[in-house]
Amino acid sequence: MIRILDRLEEIIIATLMAAATIIIFIAVAHRYGSGVGFLYPYLRNIHLGWAQELCIYMFVWMAKFGAAYGVRQGIHVGVDVLVNMVPAEERRPLVLMALFSGALFTFIIGSLGTYFVFHMAQTEQVSADLEWPMWIIYLAIPLGSYLMCFRFLQVAYNYARFGTLPAHDHSHVAGVETEQAEAAR
Repeated sequence: MIRILDRLEEIIIATLMAAATIIIFIAVAHRYGSGVGFLYPYLRNIHLGWAQELCIYMFVWMAKFGAAYGVRQGIHVGVDVLVNMVPAEERRPLVLMALFSGALFTFIIGSLGTYFVFHMAQTEQVSADLEWPMWIIYLAIPLGSYLMCFRFLQVAYNYARFGTLPAHDHSHVAGVETEQAEAAR
């Protein structure tokens, strides 16, 4: 079940990123293409005023799910300067406290977001250009926050059980081999 959630999280982030990039490219090409004399008659009836609003919403959703992905992968921003100053054998309670604090914070944000979305759904407020119900757009807050809370708890569980935290090698890019890695083969 966790693998399915992991994969779904990655698919959502990648799809939103790719779709937003394509929409922005089309909107920019349309804007500049409309200024070209011979293309104007073909492009003048195509209205892409909604593209910017859609991309903003897509990036918000991507950021919320991306933050949860960051916690899972160990790349989420963390303030660990003080934790690293403590001797390694005494770090365990501080790390767990930090992880549980992150879980508590994201749980509170998710709960407040749920309350907000529930009350927003009682109104008929819609977005400016797309005219989508705003509660659907704001649903990113509780969904992303609860997923992030789950990821903090998942990392805390693995740390308590195995003593390891997810670590990301900043020098490695997935799918790209370095000369050193190729030489090691």
